[in-house]
Amino acid sequence: MRVVHINKSDAGGGAAVAALRIHRALMRSGVDSHFLTQDKRRSEDNEVAVGAGRLYEAANFARFAWERLTFLPYEKENSLRYNFSPANVGRSLARHPEVQQADIIHLHWINQGYLSLDGLAELFALGKPVVWTLHDMWAFTGGCHYAGSCLEFNEHCGHCPFLRKPHASDISAAILARKRAIYSKANLTAVACSRWLRSMASSSTLLQYKPVFNIPNSIDTRFYHPLDRNECRRKLGLPLDKKLIMFGAANLLDVRKGFRYLIEALRIMKDSFPALADRIELVVFGKLSADSKSMLSFNFHSLSFVSDPSRLVEIYNAADVFVLPSLQDNLPNTVVESLSCGTPVVGFEIGGVPEMVEHGRTGFLAEPKNSLSLANGLYQVLFFDAGGDLRQASRRHAIESFSEENVAQQYINVYQSVLQK
Repeated sequence: MRVVHINKSDAGGGAAVAALRIHRALMRSGVDSHFLTQDKRRSEDNEVAVGAGRLYEAANFARFAWERLTFLPYEKENSLRYNFSPANVGRSLARHPEVQQADIIHLHWINQGYLSLDGLAELFALGKPVVWTLHDMWAFTGGCHYAGSCLEFNEHCGHCPFLRKPHASDISAAILARKRAIYSKANLTAVACSRWLRSMASSSTLLQYKPVFNIPNSIDTRFYHPLDRNECRRKLGLPLDKKLIMFGAANLLDVRKGFRYLIEALRIMKDSFPALADRIELVVFGKLSADSKSMLSFNFHSLSFVSDPSRLVEIYNAADVFVLPSLQDNLPNTVVESLSCGTPVVGFEIGGVPEMVEHGRTGFLAEPKNSLSLANGLYQVLFFDAGGDLRQASRRHAIESFSEENVAQQYINVYQSVLQK
C-alpha cells in the first residue's frame, strides 16, 4: 500500500505541521508513505518537492499572486484576504511519478496556487481512492476556509459574507457548483480532525453523500514531553518565581485567534485582584504588533516566531498554562503540543477544542467570547492546581488520544476500507 500526501508546504502553518506528522506516524507504522509538496523547507524521509530552482520559485509566486489578484475585485476588505480561496490557479499533479505510483492519494491543504479546481478534477479522474484530511472547511464550502456563523454551504452557497457584493449567484455559489460537479463521481473519502468539523462536513451539500471519518491530529509524545520547569525557564531567561501564561500562534493578529478577548481577560484579572500584578507574567510567541503589546495588563516576554521544535518544547514546559482564545478552530496543534508537555490549557468552548481539553481535568473551557469566563479559567488553573493534577492528566490525555501509534492505525483502517471498495 503506497500513499502520497499532497500539501502545499512542509513547514509554516498548522496544516503543514499536522500533515507532516501524519506522514511520519504512518512511516513509523510500516506504511509506504510519501510526501509531495510545492514548498520544501525540510529534509524528511520520502519527501519530494514538485520542482526546484529560481524559475520554479518564480512560477510558484506567480500562481499565488495571480490567484490573489483575480480575487481583488470580489474582496470585501484586506483583513479577510486569506479567508477565501477561489482555487482558479494551480499546477497539474496527475502525471507526477509520486501520484502515478500511489495506490492512495491523500490530500491535505492545497490552496494559494498549489492545486486549482481543474487540478483537483484531474486527480479525481485518475480513479484512484482519494482521502482528504480537512484542516479547515474549504473542501466543502464555496471558497471560505472558516464559515463563521454562515451555513449557506449546507445547500448552495451564495450571499457570501466574505465578498464585497454578496448575492445569490456570487462567486461562492459558482465555486460550490464547480466543486459539486467534480466531486460527483470522485472516489473521495474525507477525514475531519475533530468531531465538530466532521459534523459540519457531513451536513454540507458537497460531502453529505461521501464517507466522512473523524481522526485527530497526531503528536510525537516522545518528543513533546514533560521537562523540568525551572530548568526550562533558566534556558529561556524567564522568571522562576512567577505564574506564566503562554499564548502563541503563527499570526496573533488574525481576528479568529481572539487576542482581544485575552487582553480583556488579563485586564479583568488585574482589576479584580491587584495583588496578582506582581505574580503573573505573559509569554508570547508569534507576530505581535506594538499596539497590541501596549494593551497587555501584565509584564510580558515576547519570543517572536519560534521555528525550533526543541525550543518550543521548552516554552510549553516553562509555562503554567497555555491559553487559546480562538473564536473558531478545528483541532489546534498548539493545544495537543501543550497537553503532551503536561501543560494544561484554557480556551473557549468552540470547534474541536472541547474534544481536546477536558474541563476541570486538563484545563478549563470558557464560555465563547466571554472574557470574564476566560479570566476565571486562567485564575483557577494558575492558583488551584497546587498538586499538579492538571499537568499529569494533560500528559495522560495526550498519550491516550493523540499518540502517533493511535492515529496511524486509524488512518490505516481508512486506507484498507477504501482499497477494498
